[in-house]
Amino acid sequence: VQLQASGGGLVQTGGSLNISCAASGRTLSRYSIGWFRQAPGKEREFVAVFGWSGTKIYADAVKGRFTISRDNAKNTVYLQMSNLKPEDTAAYYCAARQGAAHQGGTYMPARYYNNWGQGTLVTVSS
Repeated sequence: VQLQASGGGLVQTGGSLNISCAASGRTLSRYSIGWFRQAPGKEREFVAVFGWSGTKIYADAVKGRFTISRDNAKNTVYLQMSNLKPEDTAAYYCAARQGAAHQGGTYMPARYYNNWGQGTLVTVSS
């Protein structure tokens, strides 16, 4: 499956932004789709995941502010981001894996995802 992330941009602190991850080649319905982000000089970190079974998991840093959703008919996963903070500034990547979104109650880390999009840049100004 090929993934294309889009929708990034510049937003002020407290603002909102929606980013999308469109898939081609395979239907997303049997994949768990995760969002990860990487800020300059930092490691890639987990943001949220929408499991193929409907499970949603969020990182503590975004819980209550970000919402992940998916539209299998459009083969697209969305990340709605609100109350954005400067520390949310990063390149956001979507990734897919043919498996569960979590194991033992914990999200699957990046190394368990096989397919990655190219990333979309989100910049939050202070």
